[in-house]
Amino acid sequence: MIKVVICGAFGRMGTTIGSIISKETDMQLVGGVDIKKGTFFDVPVVTSDELPGFLSSVKPDVVIDFTIAQAAAQNVPVAARTGCAIILGTTGLNQEQRKGIDDAIAQGEVPAVISTNYSIGMNIFWTLIRDAAKKFSDYDIEVTEAHHRYKKDAPSGTARTILQILQEEIGPREEVFGREGMTERSSEIGVHVIRGGDIVGDHAVMFAGNYETVTLSHRAYDRSVFAEGAVRATRWIFGKKPGIYGMKDVLNLS
Repeated sequence: MIKVVICGAFGRMGTTIGSIISKETDMQLVGGVDIKKGTFFDVPVVTSDELPGFLSSVKPDVVIDFTIAQAAAQNVPVAARTGCAIILGTTGLNQEQRKGIDDAIAQGEVPAVISTNYSIGMNIFWTLIRDAAKKFSDYDIEVTEAHHRYKKDAPSGTARTILQILQEEIGPREEVFGREGMTERSSEIGVHVIRGGDIVGDHAVMFAGNYETVTLSHRAYDRSVFAEGAVRATRWIFGKKPGIYGMKDVLNLS
């Protein structure tokens, strides 16, 4: 039985993941963490300042974090010091926060899956973008992403991963975030961010050449696709050797 604690228990992703895990036969939801105390799915939820003692008490095998950058930067090191495996889906981390998390995982000698998107489809989508970028390296490239009105980080972590893949495959290009005024296009990657309503997550990459365009896109209709991927990663990480893994390892993608 894999014992799990979820950080961000009362958030959209936390409650979705909690609902799934509470029904799994090989997993046990033993608690949650959030900015306020309470219960969810009949287990206790504590505040982050109570996390060290709480983890020592309930002894989870895996801690899942879908919070905000500032909270994850505090939660993950605590979980690593306690010896818990980690599933990290929080985005918007700056370089200092990410380094602190990586160092804590190394020092705690625990396994962790870190990804900006746990959707199986998105992780396959990333491989398609990488392949397309190699073939359309001389085309103009535009990246568009859309999320619900409450998403704080922009561009999304998923879009930033897309940009990283493009830069790796086509070489360095300036990233231009939106355009206004007299702005003739040069060798750049255009990035466009949309926030509104309850959009779960839309991402598209357009490769535009003379007389033709090729657009690759991914649309998530329900956040359960991210939650199912996180649960799959939780099952996969249990018993793994220490180190930082990605969803490409979970899904065995080359």
